Amino acid sequence: MSEVLVVKLGGTTIAEEQGVIDEIAGVARTRPVVVVHGGGKRLTEWLARLGVPTRFERGRRVTDDATLEVAWAVLGGLVNGELVAALRAAGADAVGLTGADGDLLTGDRVPELGRVARIARVERELLDSLLVAGRVPVIAPLARDETGIVCNVNADEAAAGIAADIGARQTVLLTDVEAVLDANGRPLRRLDAAHARSLIADGTIAGGMVPKVEAALVALGASPAHGTEVVIADGRAPGALLRALGDPAFGTRIGPESAADGTRQQVATGRVA
Repeated sequence: MSEVLVVKLGGTTIAEEQGVIDEIAGVARTRPVVVVHGGGKRLTEWLARLGVPTRFERGRRVTDDATLEVAWAVLGGLVNGELVAALRAAGADAVGLTGADGDLLTGDRVPELGRVARIARVERELLDSLLVAGRVPVIAPLARDETGIVCNVNADEAAAGIAADIGARQTVLLTDVEAVLDANGRPLRRLDAAHARSLIADGTIAGGMVPKVEAALVALGASPAHGTEVVIADGRAPGALLRALGDPAFGTRIGPESAADGTRQQVATGRVA
C-alpha cells in the first residue's frame, strides 16, 4: 500500500475546497487515495450556536461530553456527507465513514483533553477492502478508546496514524497557512525530523501548527522508506494538491533526518527561503 496517498482536508465548505476535491478525484483515477477531514471552524460555529464553550490546549480541542456530541454530528454527519457527495459528483467512488465505524481507528485517551484520543491502532482490513475495490474512503476524525467510548481526534493526527500504518509514501496535510514558518516568519520549504522537533521545543513552531508537525513526524513512521515525505501546505491555493505533490517551492516538506540534513544546513545559513 506504499503508493496510497493520504490527504487531510480542512473540512471548511465545499465552495472553498472544490478545487482540491476535483484534484483528489483526478488523482484517485491513477492511485489509491485516503481522505481524512477536519472541520474545526464549522464545529466551533455550531458549538457557539448551541452555547457550548470552546477551549484549546496546545492547538488541540478540549472535548467534554457536550462538545463530543456536537462534533459527532457536525464532523461525522454534515461535513463528511458534504465531502462524499462532492467527491462523487467529481467522479470519485467516495465512501464516508468515521474512525469509530468498524473500529477503523482505536486510540489512547488524552486525559487532560477530555474525550480526546490519539491513534493507537488502524483496522487495516476495512481500509484495504475499500481501497482494493477502487473506492476513496472519506474519514471523519473520531475513534474509539480502549474501552469503546467514542472520542474526538485531531484530524492531522488521524491522517498521520493511517499513513504510518499503511506505510504511505506521501501524506499531504492541507491547512489555511502557507507553510511552517521560521522564527522570522519566513516559510521553511523543507525540514528534517530532528530540526522539526527542535523548532517545537524552542517555541518557533507553536499553537495549531504543533499538532500538524507532530502528526507529520508520526506519518513518517519509525523507519521511513527513502523518499517518504509529508507536505504541509495551503489548501486554499490554486492547484494546491498537485503542487503539494510536485512543487518543492510550495508548502513545507518534512522528511527523515537522512533526507534533509543538507537542506537543514542551508536553512540555518539563510540560503533557502
